[in-house]
Amino acid sequence: MESEGKKRILEVLQLDDAKDETCRTFVMHGEDHTLGNSLRYMVMKNPVVEFCGYNVPHPSEDKINFRIQTKTQPAVDVLRQGLRDLSGACEHILATFEEAVDKCKKKQNEEVEKMDMEASL
Repeated sequence: MESEGKKRILEVLQLDDAKDETCRTFVMHGEDHTLGNSLRYMVMKNPVVEFCGYNVPHPSEDKINFRIQTKTQPAVDVLRQGLRDLSGACEHILATFEEAVDKCKKKQNEEVEKMDMEASL
């Protein structure tokens, strides 16, 4: 969860062989299971991904460790693509939700107008 005035920070752990760009662990500060699980799902859909997982090091820590291992592509590129895919999915969900709300409001307004017309007769 992000607090007022707190910035989100992405950190790359250099525990891996620095030359092997296909394996990386990213530390995402200010994040929790909400982003971790949905991003893991999106990254795992990429066919070049061999492993993707995340953990919350401790419940009192406001961060997640996010690990990606790929067959060929740099892990950071796969992470970027996963974030783009997740953003696109969220935009689609929001647009669908807003469309349904507008449709519902329109239907309610029509019913209210119908009731007003019947009451005036």
